[in-house]
Amino acid sequence: MLKCSLCIHDERTAKIDIIDGKPVCRECQVYLNHPVNRGKVKEELEELMKSVDKAIVAYSGGKDSTVALYLAKEIYKVPELEAVMVDHGLMAKEAIENAERTARALGVPFRVLRYDYSDIFREALLKGESPCRRCSKRTMEKLRKYALRNGYRYIITGHELPFGHHPYRHMSGGIVQIRLLSLMTEGERIEILKKLPFEFPELPGYTTNCLVLGPALERYWEKHGHSFEHRRIAAMVRYGLMDREKAERELAKPSVPEEQRKLVYSRLGLDMSLLK
Repeated sequence: MLKCSLCIHDERTAKIDIIDGKPVCRECQVYLNHPVNRGKVKEELEELMKSVDKAIVAYSGGKDSTVALYLAKEIYKVPELEAVMVDHGLMAKEAIENAERTARALGVPFRVLRYDYSDIFREALLKGESPCRRCSKRTMEKLRKYALRNGYRYIITGHELPFGHHPYRHMSGGIVQIRLLSLMTEGERIEILKKLPFEFPELPGYTTNCLVLGPALERYWEKHGHSFEHRRIAAMVRYGLMDREKAERELAKPSVPEEQRKLVYSRLGLDMSLLK
């Protein structure tokens, strides 16, 4: 099976061509033909943050949003800041504890908005699909409406990959989403987490906050034979934000604790035996 020489895509997950004798996936070809100017992205981010005087941080309690909160408070020193968690009903208890503990240590007000995303998670597990895109889209819309109601113009998130060549995007209603970790390596993020009272939960999949991800990845593996996180993690390797060895480990079929699997399926009203 052909595997991209630049990222970790293979023929299961991307179209691959032989270029100059080496296998290169189509996504890496686009990246090579239109390289991101890292210095420009950084400069754009620095300039934008000078105007941010009031913002909410999309604060899931995971490692990346925790780093985003730290950067907003301690590095960019946003004058008025609020950490807002959207609890979709299956957040790990450890994530909520991490969020409360770290927000308190940084002196940032912390609010939890609770919703029921059972429809998204139930459908994903039944069909063997990824719930992440729909979950993220709904969460950003909840946060956008919260920002509008409370007079915020900016929503800061913990995404590592920029929007193409920019660290921000304009949302409806005049809201601006800022990806504060744009092009920050995993090593840099880990160094920041060491300064904070953050504890890594032992959850399957590339997550430190969600109980659904492990079982959803497990179902997807059963149906497709690979991870639905492949494209995102391939991009992180392509951008030099994660090394290949770590990426391969993250994309392996997860080992989901039976207790976690039962909890998720029970809360969603699903019979595990019917999904085999």
